[in-house]
Amino acid sequence: MDGIRELLSAARDADIVAGNFRGLLHVAIGRKVTRPDGSTVTVGVTWRELAAELKALRFDQDLVREYGADPDDLTARDRERFWYAAIAVAKVDSAEAIAEADRLAPRLKALGFVIGPPPGAAASPPPPQPPSRSKAPPPKNKDRDDKTGKKKK
Repeated sequence: MDGIRELLSAARDADIVAGNFRGLLHVAIGRKVTRPDGSTVTVGVTWRELAAELKALRFDQDLVREYGADPDDLTARDRERFWYAAIAVAKVDSAEAIAEADRLAPRLKALGFVIGPPPGAAASPPPPQPPSRSKAPPPKNKDRDDKTGKKKK
């Protein structure tokens, strides 16, 4: 949990969150983040954990306007619920979020965070499968009686 807080704080303090907020959410939830030496910072957090961190770090609620959300329409009573709703509206698994995260990755690398590939992109393609040879039951011999196995006359 400390790793995600460190990442979010560094991005906010370097003033790279504006214009990249959905990408930052995508990175925080779905990507592995390491240091240049290979030590792991985070392997992703749940929406609830991310909402709690955004609340604790007092992120600007107007950032949700970047992806078309209106802060007044989201739950405003509780800031953690606000951020949870904001994450849901952000569509962090969309192609736009992935593209934003890819654009943000070099800027985070300059801050000492190496961003891994999006989920599913790191896996090598499955090996080719041989043609399917289904084991269908052998055709029935029409010359035999089905119940007794004797030949029909």
